[in-house]
Amino acid sequence: MEDKFFTLKKKDGEARLGRLKTARFEAETPIFMPVGTQATVKGLYPWDVAAIGFPIILSNTYHLYLRPGHKLIRQMGGLHKFMKWDRGILTDSGGFQAFSLRERIAITDEGIRFRSHLDGSEHMFSPESVIEFQESFGSDIMMPIDECIPPDATHSYVENSIKRTNKWAFRCLNAKTTDQHLFGIVQGGMYPDLRKVCAETLAEGAFSGFSVGGLSIGEEKPLMYSVLEETTPHIPQDKPRYLMGVGAPEDLVEGVARGIDMFDCVLPTRTARSGTFMVPDGKLVIKNARHKYSDIPIEEGCPCYACRNFSRAYLRHLFMADEMLGPELASIHNLTFLYRLMESIRDAIRNDRFDEFRKSFLERYFSDAERK
Repeated sequence: MEDKFFTLKKKDGEARLGRLKTARFEAETPIFMPVGTQATVKGLYPWDVAAIGFPIILSNTYHLYLRPGHKLIRQMGGLHKFMKWDRGILTDSGGFQAFSLRERIAITDEGIRFRSHLDGSEHMFSPESVIEFQESFGSDIMMPIDECIPPDATHSYVENSIKRTNKWAFRCLNAKTTDQHLFGIVQGGMYPDLRKVCAETLAEGAFSGFSVGGLSIGEEKPLMYSVLEETTPHIPQDKPRYLMGVGAPEDLVEGVARGIDMFDCVLPTRTARSGTFMVPDGKLVIKNARHKYSDIPIEEGCPCYACRNFSRAYLRHLFMADEMLGPELASIHNLTFLYRLMESIRDAIRNDRFDEFRKSFLERYFSDAERK
């Protein structure tokens, strides 16, 4: 029992407290995973990310396949050794990148044919090849190839798409030759009936967990929450549930409320690079003039390096002077904010007060105290 990949320890309503365990890492869920698209969390050293406490990050198969290539990474001893990260790594399959580059792709039953955004060269991702790439990386958790469906796709299009995506998922399962964990990806567009079909079909396979894909890609948030609420009941209770590409603080809270265990997103580091800090009262834009003479930290009581050492005035100066240290400190703070948020969520579930926490967090986060 102690060696199970995922253990569901407790529920508080639909919110779940669990544990992930592999040979390389152990972590309580719900959990947020920073994104290291190209074998680095942009702007940070690996020890910065480890010092915050994160046990697992995400890297991107599409980008790493194109540059530096899976063969080179395998020759260098795998992704962990290559990037000097000895904790967990989840790699996605490139399906979302195909969606975002959809003018450059062609989707067939055999896979996704695309042209590189780097040099225009043509490539093919099949279920078998994306498993080969991810096995070369040596990631702890792998994703199958899937089609990320636009939010305005018709019911008939989505119905055909999930049939193909599910076939791809089972082909990925059959192609796997290692003990790396493979998740299935639940697609289905904005149609709850098709989400149900997709989830129940995938549940028949020996997947280690299940991702929910195709959300937070342009639809309104109430629709995203509604579709998610209709999806998670059809995912097996004893497997981890991973909502892909979602990282806004309010979405983490609302995702947990609907039974999600894992999240990832570039948002905390991407917004940090423009000078936007996540704080309990919403967002703090450091370039605004009102921070010019402020001698207080970004967030009182935050243990991150930025808040323990620097004033808002200094951080504003860094951004106004276009100094590299500014985005680095902002990234450390934003990731620390989300790490602490997930700690608070887990504590609330553990003590049967998640609904209370959710209400108080959202009320404060959407206050105007720190806006602009």
